[in-house]
Amino acid sequence: MKLKHASLLLLGAALAFPTIAAAQEQRPTPRILVTGQGETSIAPDMAVVTLAVMREAETARQALDQNNDAMGNVIAAMKEHGIEPRDLQTAGLQINPRYVYPKDNDGEQQPRIVAYQVSNTLTIRVRNIAKVGEIIDQSVSLGVNQGGSISFVHDDPSAAMTQARIRAVEDAMARAGTLAKAAGVSLGSVLEMSEQSYAPPPMPIGAKALRMEAAAADAVPVEAGENTYRVQVNVTFEIGKAAE
Repeated sequence: MKLKHASLLLLGAALAFPTIAAAQEQRPTPRILVTGQGETSIAPDMAVVTLAVMREAETARQALDQNNDAMGNVIAAMKEHGIEPRDLQTAGLQINPRYVYPKDNDGEQQPRIVAYQVSNTLTIRVRNIAKVGEIIDQSVSLGVNQGGSISFVHDDPSAAMTQARIRAVEDAMARAGTLAKAAGVSLGSVLEMSEQSYAPPPMPIGAKALRMEAAAADAVPVEAGENTYRVQVNVTFEIGKAAE
């Protein structure tokens, strides 16, 4: 009996050792989690302009014909300014009736259509920013009279984003190093890393403002400014041995 009891104890001990080892392996690795920020500001190299022509007439056919003539002149002028067909895109076409609603003393019972309005919207990518003001001014002279906006962007922002990423990682490394030094430990290898990027929002200028400026100058005054690209990285570092 004693021999059998001893054998059971040895077997239980043998089974316990893997459990203890597994528990040690599952112990979470000490780590430092930091967030780094990086940004790059550069001047835009392209403008995206949205212009609209609206015409009103007694019939939809008349309104559409008038709108076609005006928008055709605008598109022809864009091509004369060197805008390529790939940079011209119709963004919307609307045909809407305009109603007169009955009043208490006019004897009418139902709304009445008095005219039709046709609106055609054109989006233009202007790759030579120096021409933006001139293009807008001429478009207004040729019939642009509703809606529209302008925003300054980059044809290829990849270089700016790369620089922002580098700065974000450098910032995260510096933050982690400061924390490790303050805690009296060394900084280990990177365990995890993730990124969030933020493109600059467009800064549109309303068409009403464009028309007012166009009436006072040969070319609309435009300032492109700079766009800022931002990147945020979350980095998890392993904590090394205590610093000596």
